[in-house]
Parts: sequence; C-alpha cells; structure tokens
Amino acid sequence: MSRERRRDEGGRPRLGPPRGGPAGLGLLEKPKDFKGTFRRLTGYLRPHLGKTVFVFVLAILSTAFGILSPRILGMATTELYESIQAGRAIDFAHIGKVLLALGILYVLSAVFSFGQQFVMAGVAQKTVYDMRREIKHKLSRLPLKYYDARTHGEILSRVTNDVDTISRSLQQSLTQLITSVVTLAGIVIMMLTISPLLTLVIVLVLPVAFVLTRTVTKRSRKYFAGQQKNLGDLNGHVEEMLTGHKIIKVFGRENESVRKFEEVNNKLYSTAWKAQFISGLIMPMMNFLNNIGFVAVCAFGGVMVTQGAMALGDLQAMIHYSRHFTQPITQTASIANILQATMAAAERVFEVLDEEEEVPDNPDAPEIHAIRGDVSFEGVQFGYKDGDQLYQNLDIDVCHGQTVAIVGPTGAGKTTLVNLLLRFYDVGAGRITVDGVDIRELTREDLRQIFGMVLQDTWLFNGTIGDNIAYGRLDASEEEVVQAAVAARADHFIRTLPEGYNTLLNEEASNISQGEKQLLTIARAILADPAILILDEATSSVDTRTEILIQKAMAELMQGRTSFVIAHRLSTIRNADLILVMNEGQIVEQGKHAELLVQNGFYAELYNSQFAG
Repeated sequence: MSRERRRDEGGRPRLGPPRGGPAGLGLLEKPKDFKGTFRRLTGYLRPHLGKTVFVFVLAILSTAFGILSPRILGMATTELYESIQAGRAIDFAHIGKVLLALGILYVLSAVFSFGQQFVMAGVAQKTVYDMRREIKHKLSRLPLKYYDARTHGEILSRVTNDVDTISRSLQQSLTQLITSVVTLAGIVIMMLTISPLLTLVIVLVLPVAFVLTRTVTKRSRKYFAGQQKNLGDLNGHVEEMLTGHKIIKVFGRENESVRKFEEVNNKLYSTAWKAQFISGLIMPMMNFLNNIGFVAVCAFGGVMVTQGAMALGDLQAMIHYSRHFTQPITQTASIANILQATMAAAERVFEVLDEEEEVPDNPDAPEIHAIRGDVSFEGVQFGYKDGDQLYQNLDIDVCHGQTVAIVGPTGAGKTTLVNLLLRFYDVGAGRITVDGVDIRELTREDLRQIFGMVLQDTWLFNGTIGDNIAYGRLDASEEEVVQAAVAARADHFIRTLPEGYNTLLNEEASNISQGEKQLLTIARAILADPAILILDEATSSVDTRTEILIQKAMAELMQGRTSFVIAHRLSTIRNADLILVMNEGQIVEQGKHAELLVQNGFYAELYNSQFAG
C-alpha cells in the first residue's frame, strides 16, 4: 500500500510520519513510572526464579573468592618481608602453600563466574523470547487504527531495538549489579579486619561518590529516554524512504528526504551524545576520587608499617582493596545509567502491550455453514475520529448474487465500506449483517473467510509464485493452483518465467510487473472461492488488453456470488446490478447505469467528467 498518500478515501490516516516531521521527540522525556516499569519487567523473571537465585549464588561465590585473594597474597608478601628483616631463611614451603591456595581461589572464582554467565544467558534470552512472543501475539490483536497511526519503523523499533536493549541489560547488568554490591560489602569487611583507621579514610569517599553518581544519573535519565524515542523515529523514516525510494526519485524528493533524515539524525545525535557524555563523566570522577584514596592509604599505611602497627602484606592488601573500592561504585553508577535506558525501552514495549485491543470475538459465535451472501447495512454510523462522523444512518441492502458497484469522489467513504464489512473497524451504531446475522456475532476468522479481496495495492510475499497463489487456500493442490492461474489469465506469463510456478519473488516482488502482480492476486482470490467478493480498483494496474482478459475471468468468478466493486472501470460499472453513488458518507443516488444517466444527477456528472473521458 502506498504510504505517500496521507489519508484514504474515508479520511482515515495513512501510514507515514507527519508532514512536519516526527512529533514529540521528547528530549526531556523520561520513564513515566520507573518503579512500576521495573517491577513489571522483573515479573518476567519469575518463571525463572530458581535459575535466577542460582545465578546470584554463583555471583556471590565468584566475587567472594576474588575478594579473599589479595589478603592471602599479602600473607606471602609478609612472610618474605619478615624473613628478610629477621635475616632468617625464607620458608618457601609456606609460601608455596599460600600461592597454591591463591591459585585454587582464582580458579574457583573463574569457574563460578563462567557458570553465572552461562546460566544467566539462558535466563535472559528465554525472558526476551517470551517477551517477543507476547508482543507478536499482541500485534495480531491490535486494531487496524493502531497501524494506521504509526510507521512500520516505529513499531519495528519497539519490537527489535527496545527488546534488544532489555536483553543486554538482563544479560549483563543484573549479574554486574549483584557482583558490585557483594564486592563493595566484601572489600569493606576485609579492610575492617586489617585496619579500621585506613578503612575510615577510604570510606570517606563514599558520600562524595554517592552525590556525584546520583547527580549524573538524574541528568542522564531524560536523555536516554529521548535517545530511544529518536532511534525509533529514525528507523521509521529510513524504513519509509527505503520502501518508497522509487516514488521519491520520480517526484525528485531526494533532497527533502536527505534533509528530513539529517533533521531526525541530528536529534538522535544530540540526545545520544548528551546521554553518553553525561554518563561517561562518572568514570573520570571516580578515578579522581580513587586516586585520592590511594594516596591517602599509601601515606598513612606507610607510616603504620614503619611504626610496626601494620604488616607490609596487610598494607599491600589495603592498597589493592583501595584501588578496587570505587570500582563497584562506578559499576553500580554505570548500571544505573543502563537501567535508565532499559526502563525507557521497557516502557515503550509495555505501551504496545497495554494498547487497547480489538473487541474480543463472541465466545458463543455461531458456526458458519453455507453462505448465501445477503448483506445489509442497517442505520450504520461510523467515524474514524470521535465527533467526526463519516456515515450517518447508512442503509444498504444487497441480495445474493448481486454485483454492486460503489462509486464516488475521493473521501466519499467507499473503502470504508470494506473496512467495516471485514471488521477492520467496528460500527459506532447500527449493524451490518450477512444472511441476517450481525457480523459482530461471528468470529473475525470465520467472517473474513467469507470474503475474497482483490485490491489496488497488491500484496505478495517473499516466496514462489505458486506459494503466493496458494495463500488463498493453503490446502490447495498444485493442480488447483494452476487452474486458478488459468482462470485469472496468469498461467501464460507464469510459464514464460525461467522457473515457472517455482519462480521466487523477492521481498517487494519487483522482479515482475505491476500488472502481473495483480493477476497473481486475482488468481489467489479465485482459488479461495469466497462467497462474497470485494474488488477495489482490481484492474487499475493492468493494460487494456489484460483488463479484457481479467474481466472475462471476473465475470465467471462473480457468477452466483455477491460482489462489491469499488470505483471500477466503466465496463464493470455498466454491467452492475446496482450502482451506489456515494458522497460525504451518504448514498446520494442508486440504481443501474442507464437509470442513473437518465436522472442526470451526481452520477451523470461523475460519468461525464471521469468515465466518458
């Protein structure tokens, strides 16, 4: 479907960014409910609670063994120093045992670290797998108006970029957070056992570090949220431009497209630069504080060693601990920034999951058997926006087997009839019935199986030509697919292709012509063998000769079926059993072709201005 048009015939907003550019880029936006979003996100970990606890235990053990190592290494240093000082022989056996114990601790720490990463990788990926599946199911239940109001790129960004952000955070940040907390607590405990005085000197860094971290995190939060929003807008624009690149070139809009890209890209650059720069300030500030603590420990500790108040190995351990004391604080601050981006991404994902869904199907829906094809619109009222009614008390009665042509100017509401018939939108008042049954009483799946559609905008997927035709009825045999193609007058051109029915169409089906695409969609509708047909400009993309062939196929296909033909060519309109002339959501005239011409009214004016020419 072309997204260059901003609105369809009924005034419904089309896909694509606003004319003035993406609105509400939200440079000052931040998660609306950080705590609520965090609680909801952690809820996805509940099915994996056992594995998550196991990861925490492994993280604690790995960190604990790593923290013990400097103290044990200090024992070897003390033994060497005291032996040299006392002039006695060095006890290499004792030192060897210390080094062996040290090696065992390092190995155990590495094994537990590997274990926690291995288990957490499975937990994180299974969690986002469940989240992606939930999003996919949600997208299938959202009404058409949700997609009409958003670009494909914006929706894809929430399903891919935002979920990937959550995935990385669960994979890395969660275990790092536990490791940092345990490391900080362990280092403090080990330092207290060595020297409470030096511990006090080092711990004085904490209040300053806390204030700096809180200040930086608070300022960076809004920019991380803006970064995620702008990234979605950029993806939407790029997807839009790639999809419509031919139209952009035809109308010479390359410069405008580049200008728009630069505009959105600059906004993304601005928020991303600020987010990364501000969050990046934490590391140099922590290094500065760490260096001050290191100098203080060396100075005070050196004095204590010379006075015999502390062993040299203990000073070595204190220096090591002081160098690593601010590391968990820095990691925690970095994780806090990552969590801001994660919560912003999670909030965008939850916005999709919280969107209002289609009205649920009737649990007591009647089963569909033989369908005659009688269709009635009874007092239908509908508008795409509240307070802006397109239809007011619309009444239409179509009998089984009739071919009904619907004509009118752009915006008259012709395509809206299709949207209502298929329940892409529900009526605001009144009802639509098929064989006397309100379509809202049927399940959407059963209802849509009644209809076959051939639209102006063809839709083909990446697959073989045979697969695309068989999409109309998945259980169709190869022979039935060929028969449908023959009926649609598509068999000849298919057999001229190198691989025939096995010819693979690319993603945009650009390796066949527009007219050939339309023939395939008509063959698909023929194969589906529906009770009611909807033809919306079905032959607008084919030449006159091909149209004549298609009209013959259509005449055969429409035989005995109720058919709605929207704004079709003159030949179809002339032969219709009933022509509905619509204007501004109302049926202003109805009758057969000759009768309407005699009336010399709105239809005659349309005919003379559009069809006769």
